[in-house]
Amino acid sequence: MGKQIPITVSFDLPDGTPVTIETGKLATLTAGSVVVRVGDTMIFAAVSSSKEPREGQSFFPLSVDYQEKFASMGRIPGNFFRREARLSEHEILVSRLVDRAIRPLFPKGYMNDTQVMLNLISGEPEVLPDAYAALAASAAFSVSDLPFEGPISEVRVARINGKFCINPMKSDLAEADIDIIVAATLENVMMVEGEMDECQESELIEAIKIGHEAIKVQCQAQLELKEKVGAIKKEFVPEEEDEALKQRVHDMIHDGVLEVAKSALDKKKRRAGLDAVKDKLKEDLEAAEGEEWMEENWKAAKEFYEYHKKYIIREMVLTESIRLDGRKLDEVRPIWTEVDYLPAAHGSAIFNRGETQSLTSLTLGSKTDKLMVDTAQELYFEKFILHYNFPGYSVGEPKPNRGPGRREVGHANLAGRSLKRVFPQEFPYTIRIVSDILESNGSSSMATVCAGSLALMDAGIPIKAPVSGVAMGMIADGDRIAILTDILGDEDALGDMDFKVTGTEKGICGCQMDIKVDGLPYEILEKALMQAREGRIHILNEMGKTIGTPREDFKPHAPRIVELKIDKNFIGAVIGPGGRIIQELQATTGTVINIEEVDDMGVVQISSNDKESIDKALAAINAITFTPQVGDVYDAKVVTLQPYGVFVDFKGGKSGLLHISEFAYEKVDKVEDMFKEGDEVQVKLIGIDERTGKLRLSRRALLEKPEGWVEPPKRERRNGRGDGRRNDRRNDRRDDRRDRNDRRR
Repeated sequence: MGKQIPITVSFDLPDGTPVTIETGKLATLTAGSVVVRVGDTMIFAAVSSSKEPREGQSFFPLSVDYQEKFASMGRIPGNFFRREARLSEHEILVSRLVDRAIRPLFPKGYMNDTQVMLNLISGEPEVLPDAYAALAASAAFSVSDLPFEGPISEVRVARINGKFCINPMKSDLAEADIDIIVAATLENVMMVEGEMDECQESELIEAIKIGHEAIKVQCQAQLELKEKVGAIKKEFVPEEEDEALKQRVHDMIHDGVLEVAKSALDKKKRRAGLDAVKDKLKEDLEAAEGEEWMEENWKAAKEFYEYHKKYIIREMVLTESIRLDGRKLDEVRPIWTEVDYLPAAHGSAIFNRGETQSLTSLTLGSKTDKLMVDTAQELYFEKFILHYNFPGYSVGEPKPNRGPGRREVGHANLAGRSLKRVFPQEFPYTIRIVSDILESNGSSSMATVCAGSLALMDAGIPIKAPVSGVAMGMIADGDRIAILTDILGDEDALGDMDFKVTGTEKGICGCQMDIKVDGLPYEILEKALMQAREGRIHILNEMGKTIGTPREDFKPHAPRIVELKIDKNFIGAVIGPGGRIIQELQATTGTVINIEEVDDMGVVQISSNDKESIDKALAAINAITFTPQVGDVYDAKVVTLQPYGVFVDFKGGKSGLLHISEFAYEKVDKVEDMFKEGDEVQVKLIGIDERTGKLRLSRRALLEKPEGWVEPPKRERRNGRGDGRRNDRRNDRRDDRRDRNDRRR
């Protein structure tokens, strides 16, 4: 078989950067495959789907795996096996971005196992591939015969120095005060996720609009590629529903579901009440139709039950503005908070909202505790770490403890990005925040934000401002719209939009939106965001009743870290041969000392739980790195007497000559008349020889001049041939030899 001739389309980003989508060259046995190329960055996407649906499947079995090949950046993986292994957290987060945008675009009832494989196969440091992953996945589906109702795409929208940019370079992103990923079809925005520096709701909406305009161009390119390929979609015909049974189930459960829904019950009682309605449905159907009929039809009846339960509750909310727990649409559940709950932790907090509870701890560490992040694009160290745990008991169920799943990684990322936006810039500590969800009835990620903010303040971390978060929902049916503040777990699946917003009193720090309704007007979105702001401020006020500003100091048992900058030329002196000096310092002072070169300076970090130990280490390092300055005054000790003066030692192990002429204003005939070894004397540094580095000291300069004192003229040495410089050099060499001999003696 000859070489495949690829089919390509191209488009330009708003800044003129060309993007190419190619198909027909790689992986031709898949349902669809493409390569998206931006400069030297290439993302390969392949999609596959089973021929038959999975038996007994109740939800769409879609899996998305994004993986960056280390070879794409000319690197070898740093793990033991030196090969790509399980997905990193970064790769999981990109996979989630694609999954959430792709999943809603398959027809209801499609239950065939479907897989998206995305690989970064070539990369460059300045191009961020996460903004192109969904484009590659959607393009692969578009050229396939699978029943995909796209195309879609995603773009990064960043505001850099006041200007909005689409898919900016990585180095430019460091200056962004808004950084979001937007996913959309030609007609509708579907997903938004990102972080901001306390931006306003109107600014976020402007960013979403700009992102959608860029996405429309990318969707048109995919339609062009689909036409060139001649892709014909398989017709998917869902199983025909038994309309009679559907109506029968509705009539049998309507009153029971509505009664439970209006009873303002807690989660356990509400679940028990709805389960009782379903059990009664099963009993009544079995009594009426018999066991054989039930074996054939109970699965369908259960699906109709779930469908009608959702519909009945939605109607109750839309028509009567009544929620499952009896709250008003914009009402936040009761909140209580507590800090300093864990006495041995460096910071801790409990945040409880309704039946959702986070117990959060905070630990302070040094630079050696930083998290190493090894991705294909770069290896770096992160000093702000947030982990989120969601055990089964939080929802009253047993669940094997197999480590964090994709949901835990995603929730931790949203909370961590939000809190990081208020974190102090210059802070020498590594910080790890752990949120353990002990109860969950909706919005546990937002409880993590609130508890994390409280724990930061409890630990004495000087954050810019407290941060809170609220989960919102929206139910829409034509002109009828209900926006729900602080949604319950049961309300999460009811709505046409659910979104989480975090922020301070000034503005938004993070958001995560999933929009399921077509043609959502931006006016409604802005209204929902403003209602979220009211909820966020209310929660901040409740948190403020416990603690509103960071404590003035760390806990007594928390580690103390002192950071100082030294001339980079002293780094070797502090470390010593083979690390001997720094190891000795750590052993004698009981501290942990780290040193590295940053921006042509040596940065030394000393950490310990004991302030006295830090002071000792700090004094020792200051002594090593001490550089005398002309004009400074030092307490010195006489160590050697010579006919022409005394040698003294002073701060930092430095020594210098106090010449006999600098003893006093009056003439001193003999050194022994004024000093003996071991005497203490205060001296002033009056000069440093530029050639030899010798220090010239004076005691006289610190004394009050005698009345009428006139400084005698300096004596000039001449040899009859110019200014006597040769004699000066000879005399200097003589003095050097004398100094060395004196030292030996």
